[in-house]
Amino acid sequence: MEKREKILVIRFSSIGDIVLTTPIIRCLKKQKPNVEIHFLVKKSFLPVVENNPYIDNIHVYTGSFFKTLKELKEEHLSHIVDLQNNIRSNRLKFRLGVPLTTVNKINFKKWLMVAFKINVLPSKHIVERYFDAVKPLGVYNDNEGLDFFVPSEAEKCLDLLPSAFSGGYLTFIVGAAHNTKQIPVEKAVEILNTASKPVILLGGTADIDRAVLIEKQLNVPVLNLTGKTSLSETAVYLKKSKVAITPDTGSMHIASALYRPVISLWGNTIPEFGMYPYMPKKPEISYISEVKLTCRPCTKIGYRKCPRGHFRCMLDQDVDAIVKMIDNFWNLQ
Repeated sequence: MEKREKILVIRFSSIGDIVLTTPIIRCLKKQKPNVEIHFLVKKSFLPVVENNPYIDNIHVYTGSFFKTLKELKEEHLSHIVDLQNNIRSNRLKFRLGVPLTTVNKINFKKWLMVAFKINVLPSKHIVERYFDAVKPLGVYNDNEGLDFFVPSEAEKCLDLLPSAFSGGYLTFIVGAAHNTKQIPVEKAVEILNTASKPVILLGGTADIDRAVLIEKQLNVPVLNLTGKTSLSETAVYLKKSKVAITPDTGSMHIASALYRPVISLWGNTIPEFGMYPYMPKKPEISYISEVKLTCRPCTKIGYRKCPRGHFRCMLDQDVDAIVKMIDNFWNLQ
């Protein structure tokens, strides 16, 4: 009997970055005969992959390097696909001593863009760079897009929707990991009131105060579920929405995986870094809104506040253009 090949995919964090690995997981599973897919992830991000049917064994990193190393050694892995490529993943690869492939994070090219605005970035989505990493394994992109699997029981949350939402609704993602990625409260209110459509506010517990400020100023039907939903429930509301409005954050990639129309507003980061909405079967249902400024990008990740104090990248967003796209996407369905 042929020995089963065991491939470990490493991506510790975070929500969006893990969702972006799902085409690799699917294609490895479907295109490699007799393969067993293992996935290594931080405990706090387990919900992103726990329902993925293409993963055979999830290894949860809880902070103990040597415990994780011991667990992985016992699996007798055949190959490692490192899509994290940081100090911790490199230590693990070195200690495990099995064949490996690693994603090129193009950090130097990103630094050139941030520090000197010298653009030598590849015109390639990060998903395509992930596929470059697995090309030696004979794996190719099936162009089906991202995956996010929602358990059927999570859809019970739709029973909470008021009657005003029966004709459809927008989802608005309130927060982001960094303040300079977040859509300002006043801009959120202007967009949503001008769009004049029912809206569900979504986000984590850290976003509750901002969501309340937005909710109080809206003159449209609003359901504020910020801090009240699981990741799967958030995905359900995104899946059933007419349009998702989001900053550069994990929910943007979940909405893309579910092939919902996405309007993404970009602050200090830029799509050229390669992490814009990825929907190869329907790229036309993604709209990127950004303000072209000489100070962008000011970082590849984010800051607590605008380094120049003006935050024009978000405050100068074109509300009329955004609302026009909301109307266009709304009428698609």
